[in-house]
Amino acid sequence: MSRTMTSLLALSLLLTPLALAQQAGAPAKKLYCWDENGQRVCSDALPAEAVNRARDEISVKSGLRMAEVDRALTEDEREQVATNKAQQQVDQAAADMRRRTDQAMLMSYQNETELGRVFSERTSIVENSVRTARFNVISLRESLVTLLRSASDLELAGREVPADMAESIVRRHDELMRQRQLQASFEKQRVDLDTEITDTIRRYRLLKGVEPASSTDTASVTSPAAQASGR
Repeated sequence: MSRTMTSLLALSLLLTPLALAQQAGAPAKKLYCWDENGQRVCSDALPAEAVNRARDEISVKSGLRMAEVDRALTEDEREQVATNKAQQQVDQAAADMRRRTDQAMLMSYQNETELGRVFSERTSIVENSVRTARFNVISLRESLVTLLRSASDLELAGREVPADMAESIVRRHDELMRQRQLQASFEKQRVDLDTEITDTIRRYRLLKGVEPASSTDTASVTSPAAQASGR
């Protein structure tokens, strides 16, 4: 007899007395079936070791499957599910914010020129930050080079470098590194702002039902501040 026939026969033998018990007024019961060591196991009681297994729950009365229960998730899988859920919430919040922003943009700016003025102001602020950071980097570098040259001359002359000069070199170097990081951050903000401007204007035109304009028209929104950055 095949394994399938054996399983069916065992299931039939289990169902028959349970069905008779129900007909006699006993409480309704379910039959649980799950895989264990490559075999299909069925029982009217679910043992503790099978609680976390995937299983089918079968009606004793009809012999039809009532429910299909997935196996319990592992800790890593639960963490992944929680992470995915959190990300979905973040994405939904971002979409809601974008929708509110679009509506506010339509109500706040009557035309593209008004919107362009706002971006021009933001562009000017970011570009001023970039210029300031670049100036600070150049000044600090020149000052550090001067101090290092003086310290080098003292050492070549066999003299000891004063402690205050050594401390000043360290401070100037640390500040130079900080200003370089600020410069890189501001320059990235400037690039990101261009992307934001293009995307916002595109959405504004779609919301207004305006025909798509050329890239030249889009770029002109940031004038004259955007033009100053290329000098």
